[in-house]
Amino acid sequence: MSDSAFKALSDPTRREILRLLGRREMSVGDIVDRFSMSQPSISRHLAVLRSAGLVTARREGQNVVYGLDTTVMQDVVRALMDLSGRRKTP
Repeated sequence: MSDSAFKALSDPTRREILRLLGRREMSVGDIVDRFSMSQPSISRHLAVLRSAGLVTARREGQNVVYGLDTTVMQDVVRALMDLSGRRKTP
């Protein structure tokens, strides 16, 4: 797992965005509605998450819809379990 993923996870707002996207895909507007932040601020958080490979984005008309990249998230969970000593390597 890259350092960018750990950096992305270090911010509570980004962790909350990941929790929301773990439930369902959402447009930027849907995500903004859940926070008391401006759309540009949320977009910056989403850019960090995209750069780290934690979320996917696709255009639907004029909206961008974000979703959780479950493959990368599985790698993140594995790495965290390795760090915590909860997972034994073969």
